Amino acid sequence: MKRILSAFTACFLLIFELLLLASCDSEQETKKQQVKGTINVYNWGEYISDGSEGSFDVNAAFTEATGIKVNYTTYASNEDMYAKLKSGATGYDVIIPSDYMIKRLLDEGMLEKLDFENIPNYKYISEDFHNPYYDPTNEYTVPYTYGMVGIIYNTSRVDEEDTGSWDLMWNEKYKGDILQYNNSRDAFGTAMYRLGISVNTENEEEWRMALDSLAEQKELVQSYVMDEIFNKMESGEAAIASYYAGDYLVMSENNEDLAFYYPEEGTNIFIDAMCIPKGSKNKSLAEEYINFMLSAEAAIANAEYICYASPNTLVRESEEYIEYMGEDWLELLYPENMDFAKEYDKNCYKSLPSETLALVNSLWEELKIDSTLGVGIYLSCIGIISLLVVWAVYTIIIKKKRSKYY
Repeated sequence: MKRILSAFTACFLLIFELLLLASCDSEQETKKQQVKGTINVYNWGEYISDGSEGSFDVNAAFTEATGIKVNYTTYASNEDMYAKLKSGATGYDVIIPSDYMIKRLLDEGMLEKLDFENIPNYKYISEDFHNPYYDPTNEYTVPYTYGMVGIIYNTSRVDEEDTGSWDLMWNEKYKGDILQYNNSRDAFGTAMYRLGISVNTENEEEWRMALDSLAEQKELVQSYVMDEIFNKMESGEAAIASYYAGDYLVMSENNEDLAFYYPEEGTNIFIDAMCIPKGSKNKSLAEEYINFMLSAEAAIANAEYICYASPNTLVRESEEYIEYMGEDWLELLYPENMDFAKEYDKNCYKSLPSETLALVNSLWEELKIDSTLGVGIYLSCIGIISLLVVWAVYTIIIKKKRSKYY
């Protein structure tokens, strides 16, 4: 009996030790996973499903699945992102710029080649997006979203007969209710599409024609904005703005008075893609992140949350996505009667030569400085007048005091 009890006790202790070891191994594995690494992702604002309003939290899910922590920061424009990288900022592992900026980054040797062995989900990217002009050898980029720019307007304050064209943004009836982009390429683009000028022209005279058009518009503009457009259009603080179709769909959920159209003269068509900047210290981890972004759950969640068109076939074939978006939204994002390849080549921004870029930056500064000077002169005049009034009052008081004593 004692032998049986001893054997039973020994077995019990052995099982307990095995369970304890398994538990320790599990804890060690969890700890190991928690310290697998950290990546720094630099993306546009409002451009990922982030867990808000009950949405799927893509970055949190990635960390849970891989043990890789994500430090996530945002920028407002391609130009802001480029300036940050060009200034020597290091440590970014994934960036998501637009086509023309990708070409510029590539030309300047600022991107790493991707190891597609680490990105097997690339197979879900539609062939329509393989070997684009900005990455003809298909070595540096993975498409994230694409879309078109249009005009958002408030139907309660804008007459329907004034819509349809870029002219709406130059209509004096809506002075003080118009928002313009706060970056050179997009702002000049609105003027160039309106004037029928190629947005990729290298002709200085044509760029100056666009500058003149923006200068004419300046007095009508309430403010130059990027992400601020959400609050201003949703709240009704402004009534007209050019922005991306996907963002309009998000805004329209919060303001039923908003409507949208693609201008008849033509408009920008863009592709944004995931890249790894030169010097990334976590390249393989960054490739894991890109691969995760192409998985069904993440890709569908992002497409539903940000409402941009997706190049991922898993998204377009998803019944959940189709039902969520509805026919009207899908038609806006994926126009059936449009030859995408042809229209993209005609209307997309392309990287400009350095001389043209310098010209554009100079003209943009000229436009913005004129605006600043105008306000500055106005404020200076008010200040001078105020000082003169104070001086006059002071002089009168002094004279009165002197008259009392003399």
